[in-house]
Amino acid sequence: MAIPLVIAGSALAGALYSYVAGEDINWDWQNYHDYAGFALSQGRFDIDVMPGGFQSFLNPLIYLLPYALRHGLDAPWWGVALGALHGLNLALITWITRVMLGAQARPPVLVAAVLIAACGPMSLSEVGTSFADILTAIPILAGIGLILTDREQDGRRLLLAGLLIGAATGLKLTNATFLIGAGVCLLLAARPLAAMLSFGAGSVAGVLAAGGAWAFKMWRDFGSPLFPFYNTIFHSPEAPPASIVDTRFMPQSLADALAYPFYWLVGLHPSSEWAFRDPRFALVIVLLLATIAAGVWCRRELLQLRDRQFLIFFWVSYVLWMLAFSIQRYLIPLELLSAPLILLLITRLMAAPQLSRSFDVSARPRAQHVVAVIIALAIVLWSRPTDWTRRPWSDPYRPQLAAALQSPATFLLLQKPLGHVVSRLPAGSRIYQLSELVLPVVPGGVLDRRIRAGLADPLPGGIWALYFSKSSADNPPRLEALESYDLKIDPSRACERIAGVDRIDIEACPVISRAASASTAGLDGAGRASN
Repeated sequence: MAIPLVIAGSALAGALYSYVAGEDINWDWQNYHDYAGFALSQGRFDIDVMPGGFQSFLNPLIYLLPYALRHGLDAPWWGVALGALHGLNLALITWITRVMLGAQARPPVLVAAVLIAACGPMSLSEVGTSFADILTAIPILAGIGLILTDREQDGRRLLLAGLLIGAATGLKLTNATFLIGAGVCLLLAARPLAAMLSFGAGSVAGVLAAGGAWAFKMWRDFGSPLFPFYNTIFHSPEAPPASIVDTRFMPQSLADALAYPFYWLVGLHPSSEWAFRDPRFALVIVLLLATIAAGVWCRRELLQLRDRQFLIFFWVSYVLWMLAFSIQRYLIPLELLSAPLILLLITRLMAAPQLSRSFDVSARPRAQHVVAVIIALAIVLWSRPTDWTRRPWSDPYRPQLAAALQSPATFLLLQKPLGHVVSRLPAGSRIYQLSELVLPVVPGGVLDRRIRAGLADPLPGGIWALYFSKSSADNPPRLEALESYDLKIDPSRACERIAGVDRIDIEACPVISRAASASTAGLDGAGRASN
């Protein structure tokens, strides 16, 4: 009965938080999350041209469920459903805490683990949102739990673990750091070669099942299974000969890298666009060093074999994450797993003879429970989640299109993020992104030919340019992109407006051929001269 209650309670916690937090309108949802689900469900990838910019070519499968819920259920129920799903991470953390602490995982300790995990700054910020990080954390945690419970060298359990973490990687490639970390930690298995073979077979199957079809499509269409990324390796003619890597959050030196957890402790955020505060990783480091020092002092191994396996997974994954991305969102599985790890280290440290002599044997478990709860409460009170932007559920985003925009038309996107508008445009429309700077349309390439073919085959609603009514200096509308297709804004017709998700409206301005405009101007001039 306890397991169903834990699962139900975890889902309920996620659902309630999502309801309180409000409607998700994060930048990535506005840019490509919503479009990815829409395009996959409607077969739009061979019709449109990257409405979500270069991110339009990421595996869309992981965004299908958030899209289906958002467009299939009324507000706030779609957010509540997503939040309930994300809340299942807490049930997995409860299970892993039980696995690691065994008989010492009493209710106060389990409550402490749930509190630490539930209030993780990045995890909490993504509950009820379209982000894939918290959704793919579910199979990653499940896979790690299976590895840590594999005491009988059950190949099937490791095969399933590889399948789960591999699938998470196929859905979102940034999860490869956890896949590698899980594989490395199997070096401590009783039969490491057999363990790694079982895990590896499952990993390959999981990656191919979740991401193989999309990788094949990218290879078939653009000559690269990871298009447009790592193009220094695959040399697709549709992308620049460079690796598309976001280096904004990378540490500048080894000392800087070592300081990151302590930056997070005091509220600095070199690994995230938005502020947050997180003591978890700094506390893990301090507790680990204290545990190692206590073991050396008392000449006793305080960490068990499974503890070391867990630590190897945690720190290998962490180092790979820092070397590859250093983007805080991508660290959510470790943020969640820091909860059982912190409690594990506290338990092992308090078992050191120098400390255990300070407690009466009968009172020792109670002392551990008190310490666990106090530290959990301190972590919760000190933590501060980031904010990816939300709207109140009382005012959900439901833009209405003007009458002039009701017919199928060609829409040219001259700014980002506008991908979320695509699913609300008339069926049969075509959408072409012209403002992407990271992955510009290659003249004469596949995407360029698709745009020119679409423009040569007019739709009933004509051609419209979309951009924001207010723009910042670093994100202006690229009106000059129209010139590449001999187009310009039609000054003789009025622009329409589409309500913006974050209170900044979207301009929809009619577009005309420059040649036709010049011809019309010439005829008007000739008519005036004859008069």
